[in-house]
Order: sequence, then structure tokens, then C-alpha cells
Amino acid sequence: MRLSFPEIFDAIVTALVLGSQVYVYELARRRLERALSRRWAIVARLLLAAWLLGALSVGWMNSEGRIWGHGFGSRWLSFWAGIWIMGSVGAASILFATSRWRKAPAARHGAGTSRREFLRDAARTTAALVPFGVAGYGTLLVRSNFGLRETDFRVPNLPPDLEGLRVALLSDIHFGPYLSIPELERVVAMANETKPHLTLVTGDLITHVSDPLETCLEKLARLRAEAGVFGCLGNHEVYAKCQNFTEQRGRSLGIDFLRQRRQVIQFGQARLNLVGVDYQRFHRPYLVGARRLVEPGVVNLLMSHNPDVFPVAADLGYDLVVGGHTHGGQVTVEIVEQTLNVGRFFTPFVAGLYRRGASSLYVSRGIGTINLPMRLGARPEVSLLRLRRA
Repeated sequence: MRLSFPEIFDAIVTALVLGSQVYVYELARRRLERALSRRWAIVARLLLAAWLLGALSVGWMNSEGRIWGHGFGSRWLSFWAGIWIMGSVGAASILFATSRWRKAPAARHGAGTSRREFLRDAARTTAALVPFGVAGYGTLLVRSNFGLRETDFRVPNLPPDLEGLRVALLSDIHFGPYLSIPELERVVAMANETKPHLTLVTGDLITHVSDPLETCLEKLARLRAEAGVFGCLGNHEVYAKCQNFTEQRGRSLGIDFLRQRRQVIQFGQARLNLVGVDYQRFHRPYLVGARRLVEPGVVNLLMSHNPDVFPVAADLGYDLVVGGHTHGGQVTVEIVEQTLNVGRFFTPFVAGLYRRGASSLYVSRGIGTINLPMRLGARPEVSLLRLRRA
């Protein structure tokens, strides 16, 4: 059986996580056996094993949607597990990479050698603690540090009545243990404060079938826009098998999820053709049947959760495309003016504004998180897009 790239990637990540836990356990076991009596060393090893297994269990249950509830206690268990898993992988990598320091032969013996060994051990220990601090920062601060990102959306021959049109964009909310009700309410308030003409929600309202979709929709129903609130569905609505419910319940609450449909909206003497499609799976034909939804002579705006459809959408005649899905990489590191994140393994359209000919794409960094409750270098955002004449 041939494995797909996502399956191979997941296997590599799983191996890194499990390997780091074994490595940390072995390092601790050796130190405990040297520092404690045999009886107390056994007790300490059992406690350490329980800690490691507990963190892995909570992390696995969260990633698989098996967390027990969405209250305060579950959130902090999620945060603890995420910080430990991310931190321990980083710490194990650093300790393994610097293990040769301890094995290098000393140039001479005596007090100077002991001092150097002490300083080497102190440096390794300090370096190994850094990933835990970074993981805590990404979980407790960056994850909920929602920002407003404003971008001009350029359109050739834009009608005068669409000049300056404000479009608020929310994506990848992932309402559940990692995102609280007050945090979602804050995001909704931020979008409303922009006084948008149009508000769009581009999928992944929840992560798993056990997440409170009804509550999420009720909070999103507080979104306000002059021409209405519209949306499309993401891959997690597919996984949770809640596409029909989301469409029907959303409509009853005033959110129109467009599923292979269009809605022409009048602004003065100009018209905007708004189109929404369900999640477009990677490496399958994109936007099948979407050509018929394009309206000639007006501005065509496509909502697609998967931004990878952009080249196809541009060829079909869509002027503007909005989406998400990537979370901006969620954890992004910049090295020598180049960004490194998971999203780049899957798509060239990770975050921000892209152009292809006369068409433009905006990829939102999203609101929520998956797998680990943290963000680094990819601040969650409410996007405000202003239509401007190119």
C-alpha cells in the first residue's frame, strides 16, 4: 500500500514524539539511579513514566477528538500536554545533538577540567529548557493574541462603487478545548469593529464531531455586515460529517454557507458575484463545475477553504479568492530571511497575499489551532480586505 505524503509526515512526527519521550526517560533514569537509593529510584522512575504517558495520552486524545469535555480543567490539561510534548521534543533534540560534548576527551585533568565540565552541563541544561519556554509562550500568549491584519485587494477595472469595499474574513476557528467562548466572542467583536460591508467565514468551524458546533454557530451569528455574512465549508466539517447541519443551522442564524452556489450582491451600480465551494481535496481535480458559477462582466470572488485551488480559479476567471486551511503554518520559524513551517510542505500558498495575472488570493492565518494548542510566528488573525482598483 502506497502511503500519501500526509501519512508519511504524521509517521515522522509520531516517531519524533515517541523517540523524545524514550530519550528523556533514559536520561532521567540514569541520573536517578546515581542520585537515589534503589527503592527511591524505582519510585521516581514510576512517577516519571506516569508523567510521560499522561502527557502523551492527553495529547493523543486531543488530536483525535477524544478529550473529555471543554471546560477549564480540560483546557489546562490540553495546554500542559502541548507544552510538554513540544518542549520535550526540542529538549531531547538539543541534548542528543550536544551529547558528544560530554564524551570529548579532556585536554587535562584537575580543577580546570571539572569547571569546564560543570559549565558544559549548565549550558546543555539551559539550552534544553529553552524549548519549554518557547512552547509555553506560544500556548499561553501567542495562541490567543488575535490581531487585525488589513490588506488591499487589487482588482483591475474595479467599478467605482466597489472601491474601498471592506470585507472581513475569519477562517479556521476550530472552536473546542483550545479556544474558549470569551476568545471566540472577542474575535467576533473585532470583526464587527471593522464595520465591514461583507463578512466571510471560510471553514473549519470545529475540529472534531465532539466539538460544540451549535455554540460556535450561535456566537458567529453575532457577526454583523452591511451586505450579510457568508461562508464556505472546510475539511473538518467533512471529517465531522456536519456539512448539511452547518449549512441548515447557519442559514437559520443568518449565515449563508454557499456550497457550490453563488450569490450576486448589489453595491450601488456595481455587482459582486460571491461564490462558495466545499473543501477541495488536495491532488484531486479542483473546482469541478465552478466555471458555470463565474458571471462575466462583474467582480467574481471565490471562497475556498483550500487555497491550493488558486491557479485553477484564476484560469477560470475569478478575480479574487479567499481561504485559509494552513493556519499560516501555525508554528513558523524564520531562518536567513526564509520561513520554515509545516504548511510549506503541502502548498506554496501559506499566508497572506498572492497574485497570478489579474487575480489575487488572500490566505488567512486563521483563528484556532489543531494538534498542539500553540502558535509561533503565525499570529492568529481577523483579516480586513479592502477592494482597490489595480
